[in-house]
Amino acid sequence: MKQLLIPFALVLGACNNPAPPPKTDATESAPNPVFETQIQAMQKARAVEGQVNDAAEAQRKQIEQAAQQ
Repeated sequence: MKQLLIPFALVLGACNNPAPPPKTDATESAPNPVFETQIQAMQKARAVEGQVNDAAEAQRKQIEQAAQQ
């Protein structure tokens, strides 16, 4: 009898998955404060990248105009 009860209890115990904690608006919208500085640095780097690309494009245009003359 014990040979049947132990595996049966293990199988029933494995089927009981606890429900995940409910997500609130505060946890979904707020970024992790540990990564906040990295997020800000990436945003600044993207802005600088755009400026560098614009400057490089303007320089290319100037070179092409000088070469055509």
